[in-house]
Amino acid sequence: MLPSAQNPFGVSAFMHGFARLLFRLTGWKTEGTVHQPARFVIIAAPHTSNWDAFVMLTAAYIFRVKISWFVKDAAFFFPLGLIVRYFGGVPIDRSTRRNIVGQAVERFAQSEPLILAVPPEATRKKSPYWKTGFYHIARGAGVPIVLGYLDYRRKVAGLGPAFTPTGNIEADFRVFEEFYAGVTPKFPAQRGTVAVDPSSVARNSSAA
Repeated sequence: MLPSAQNPFGVSAFMHGFARLLFRLTGWKTEGTVHQPARFVIIAAPHTSNWDAFVMLTAAYIFRVKISWFVKDAAFFFPLGLIVRYFGGVPIDRSTRRNIVGQAVERFAQSEPLILAVPPEATRKKSPYWKTGFYHIARGAGVPIVLGYLDYRRKVAGLGPAFTPTGNIEADFRVFEEFYAGVTPKFPAQRGTVAVDPSSVARNSSAA
């Protein structure tokens, strides 16, 4: 299907309908609406299970959007690379001097539209802090952060408000902490803490 104003990613009617059927059969539903324009970083949280990716991608088809997510470029070999790319995988080159944030900012400059999903916990295990890459990508690209969530207690995949980062990362993370406090992950005991690593704040302050 060709992209249009109502369907900028050209999501097919078949995939949209199939995703809705999967949610109906499993008891899941969606909440929220897609922020416009469709250029933003989406927080993929909480992340405690491999099922999170499946639920998130299924919800994306229901919302008629294509979510992009970074994958090591080594995964893009035939035929796996075709599958990964079809479902939104974007190769990231860790061997260059450009860091991931810089590559993501370049991707936003080259792409219209683009929805980049980033799991701040970066692992399914319990983490003491969130990674801050998603925040710096949004700041560098000049795009908002949409608070995406998967609530397993209510079986809801949702899109929360669009948040414009202020530059005061600690204050902004308190907003994120309050929002995600009521969201239940698949494995609550593995839920990461919504907080900034104090050492990273110190490094950024020194660099500034």
